[in-house]
This record gives sequence, structure tokens and C-alpha cells, in this order.
Amino acid sequence: MEDCKKMEQKTYCVTGATGYIGSWLVNSLLQRGCTVHATFRDPEKVSHFLKVWPSRERLRFFKADLQEDGSFDEAIRGCDGVFHVSASMEFRLSSATQDLDNHVKTLITDPAIEGALNVLKSCLKASTTVKRVVFTSSISTLTAKDSSGRWVPVVDESCQTPVDQILKAKASGWVYALSKLLSEEASFQFARENAIDLISVITTTVGGPFLTPTVPSSLRVLLSPLTGDPNFLPIFTSVNTRMGSIALVHVEDICSAHVFLMEHVDAEGRYLCCAQSCVASELTELLKKAYPSSTSLRDEGVERDSSAPSIISSKKIREIGFEFKHGVEDVISETVKSCVDCGFLSPL
Repeated sequence: MEDCKKMEQKTYCVTGATGYIGSWLVNSLLQRGCTVHATFRDPEKVSHFLKVWPSRERLRFFKADLQEDGSFDEAIRGCDGVFHVSASMEFRLSSATQDLDNHVKTLITDPAIEGALNVLKSCLKASTTVKRVVFTSSISTLTAKDSSGRWVPVVDESCQTPVDQILKAKASGWVYALSKLLSEEASFQFARENAIDLISVITTTVGGPFLTPTVPSSLRVLLSPLTGDPNFLPIFTSVNTRMGSIALVHVEDICSAHVFLMEHVDAEGRYLCCAQSCVASELTELLKKAYPSSTSLRDEGVERDSSAPSIISSKKIREIGFEFKHGVEDVISETVKSCVDCGFLSPL
């Protein structure tokens, strides 16, 4: 009860509030009694969320653009903490990228890095009130293979994918992975240099219900063995190839993890959030069970499970007291239900 009262007195900024995780996080914070400063780039998207978010008296909207210096100043001013969920999907490769020893120089010209640093600069200006920043990262920044290409026994926060490996492989989704990896690296460097308390949440494949007007990309990837979507099935395959399995987390749990890490006094560094992982064959069976209407599963190109996969570990966040409430079955069943309800999948 005491923790709830403390939360009710807090004001938090959520960047990327109209995205999948961002919109659910806004909803979660409002339900906890917080005041929320929600940022958006496209005003046309806001009207939809006015219908689904509760407690409008504790909700303020701010137009902000990651590429505009100072754009987040007003939204962050007076906040107790900032959830930086938004991310630029643009990425410019310069000639410096060819010199991997100098890849840090490339960060300055990358829109994702510029956006992350613009947010942190606004946090620095509001340092008298902002106590912590929680950065939303991705499992795309991790790998389950060592430098020799062998599976590691346990994947944790230390298993970062080398930049040269991403550039060499250029697997599906590589631009996003590189952008996330470098923007996170630049953010921690800036935070260290400016005494900003920064925490990173490494999200796995997020599933479950959604508040956005369209089906989030994360769900499209998860359901791609059912849909055969040529844009998302290669990403599913690429993740399975890199990690040996698909790591899953429910949207409610990933948002709870963000809030938990914002509030936990001893939290520091990076935290991998995975409720459970499934090898591709197991996941396709769960999809088939949840959506028996499917006549066939499209898993062409997905590597067969030839050996026991690496354990994708959330030991670090569990050790400081966080508990995942939803298992894989919940993630799959609620993803299918939400996509049937919105018409993305045919009725069961």
C-alpha cells in the first residue's frame, strides 16, 4: 500500500507513447495512480488513445521529435523519471562504418543515437527532479553464440552481439539491431559522463493484447509461422538462428519490469526480461494449438532443433525481486485472441 501511495505522487514521462510498449506503459502508470507526460510525433495518432487510456486528468500530451534538439525539454521538465521507449527506425551508414575500430564516430550521425542523446540532454536539464531514466533496449542486441559460432550455455546481459558480426551477417532486421545496440552504447556513455542514473530493459519478443490501432510488429513476427508474412517470417527465422529459440514476454510483464526497475533503489545497468523461451518446433505447436483454424504452419527456413538451446536468463532481474506473472501459453493465447478480435486473424 505504501508503494502505491509513493507511485501516486510521481510524474513520469513516456517517450514513444503511441507504440506497442509505450501505450501499454502509459496505461499501466495511469492505473498505478501516476501522472504521465506522454510524448508523440504524429498528432493524428493521439485521438485513438484518448478512447483507450483512463484518467485523462493525470495525463498530459507533448509533441516531440527525436531529431529536434530540445524537443523533449517541456515534456521532461518536472518529471521524477523518464521511460525512453521511442526509437528511430532510420539508420545512415557512413564510410566510417567500414572501419569497425572507428564505429563509435558513426554514432554521431545516426538518427537513433541523436534521438537517444536528445532525450538524455533534456533529462540533464531537468536533473533537479529526474532521478532515473529507463531505456527500452532489445534482445536483438544479444547473441547466443560465442566468437567461434558455438552455442553458449546461458545468455544473459553480457552476451552482446559484436558490431562487426551484425555488419557481416546482415540478417533480417540487422539495421534495427545495429541501431539499438549503438544507441544503447552511446546512451550509457553519455549517462556515465553526466552522472545520469540510466537503466536498460532488454525486451524479448513481446506478445499479448495491444492498445495500438494496428497490430504491432512484435506480434506480426510472433504470428508469422501462421501468416507466412514475407516481411516478418524472415525476422522470426533470423531470431531463431541467432538465439536457438524464441524468447517471449507478456506486454503486461515487460511494462511492470520497466516500472519495477524505475523504482527499485538497487537497480543498475542492463536487465534481460524473458519469461520463457521456446525452440521453434515447440512454438509452432503452441501456435497450432492456440489457432487450430490454421491449415498449415509456414516455417520454411526455420532451423530444426538439433541440440538443446542456450538458456535465456532473466536471473539478474529475478534476483532483485521481480516476478513474471505470465507464461508462454498466456503470451500465445492472448496474442491470438487479440488478433482474432481485431480481424487480423480469421475467427476461430
